[in-house]
Amino acid sequence: MPAYKRILLKLSGEALMGDDAYGINRSTIVRMVREVQEVTQLGCEVAVVIGGGNIFRGVAGGSVGMDRATADYMGMLATVMNSLALADTMRQEGMTARVMSAIAIEQVVEPYVRPKALQYLEEGKVVVFAAGTGNPFFTTDTAAALRGAEIGAQIVLKATKVDGVYTADPKKDPAATRYTQISFDEAISKNLQVMDATAFALCRDQKLPIKVFSIFKPGALKRVVQGEDEGTLVHV
Repeated sequence: MPAYKRILLKLSGEALMGDDAYGINRSTIVRMVREVQEVTQLGCEVAVVIGGGNIFRGVAGGSVGMDRATADYMGMLATVMNSLALADTMRQEGMTARVMSAIAIEQVVEPYVRPKALQYLEEGKVVVFAAGTGNPFFTTDTAAALRGAEIGAQIVLKATKVDGVYTADPKKDPAATRYTQISFDEAISKNLQVMDATAFALCRDQKLPIKVFSIFKPGALKRVVQGEDEGTLVHV
């Protein structure tokens, strides 16, 4: 039995690159989809928010003189492309996925409507939330926190390159140790970068726990959903 009935999985766009410099690596996306499939087979309802950093980073666009809002909208379109790729890969693997976009692109994806999203989840479909929050200046981390709260997810799973939150950067400091769990207030006081401040505050206010784990570690997602000691749990 899964420890969580409904989860919100936050994937970074960069995670789709695999070893490529940019774009979507085919074998990487297939492997991720199979990890998600394992979790759905446990009877867990899964919603996904995906970033767009493998195609376009709004922050990077803003840094080269582009208007920040315009750059952010381009980033949102990048997440739509990733969402379509993810949903199509899921279809090829025999799963049913629905992409819902926060900005209207009706010929391509359906708009985000909360009751419809809830219905899809209850039917056992994977819902992929595209285009972030639909607003510039808000990250896809914030979108994950927002959608997680809206759909009544029991936890936000933040898939990263490292298998949890550490006392220091494990790449730079060999003595760094992984936190099994940590409170929101502790993470803030220790200045640990779990999510951006807006997303973090939203999760804390809504008492929505965050689990940070590595998407590159085979079977990690399944272990997290089964409530095993994997990654770092950030709780109230």
